[in-house]
Amino acid sequence: MYLEFQEIAAHARIWIYQSDRKFTQEEIFWVKDRLKAFCEQWNTHGALMPTSYEIKFDQVIILSVDESNLDASGCSIDSSVKALREIEQRMGVNLIDQGKIGFLASQDALTVNSVFGIKESVLSGLLNPETLVLNPLVKEKADLENKWLIPAKESWLNKYFQN
Repeated sequence: MYLEFQEIAAHARIWIYQSDRKFTQEEIFWVKDRLKAFCEQWNTHGALMPTSYEIKFDQVIILSVDESNLDASGCSIDSSVKALREIEQRMGVNLIDQGKIGFLASQDALTVNSVFGIKESVLSGLLNPETLVLNPLVKEKADLENKWLIPAKESWLNKYFQN
C-alpha cells in the first residue's frame, strides 16, 4: 500500500540506494512511476505493507516500509531489489553496489564516489572533515532528519584526515 513519503511513519524502516550518476528529468518520471507501482503492490506473505519512496539529489532512492504490523520478509526485500535492478538496467546506472560514498561537494551538489576514490578526493580537497557525507547506517525514516547527512569527520572517513 503506497503512501506519500511525508505520510510514512517516522519509525519506518528505510533502505538507501545511491546511483553513480544523476537521473535526467525524464528518467526521474519513469523511476517515480516504477517505484510507485512497486510500492502499491509491495507485500509480505500476501499482506500489503505501508510503503513509500523518495528520490533525493536526483540520484538517491530511499525505500521505506512501516513494519509496525508486519515485518518485511526476506522475499519482500528480494522483490524490492528486483525492482531496483530493473531500474539499474533501464537507466544504465549502479544502485545496488554498496561500495560507494555520497558527499555534498557544494551545498546541494551530490558527488558519489567509489570507496576506492576517496583518498584521491581527500587529497584534491574535494572531501574534507566538514564535508557532509551520506551516512549509510541510518535505518529509520526519522534518522534522515539528523543522522543521514553528517560531517565526514564523524564518519568512518575520519581516518583519512590528519588530526
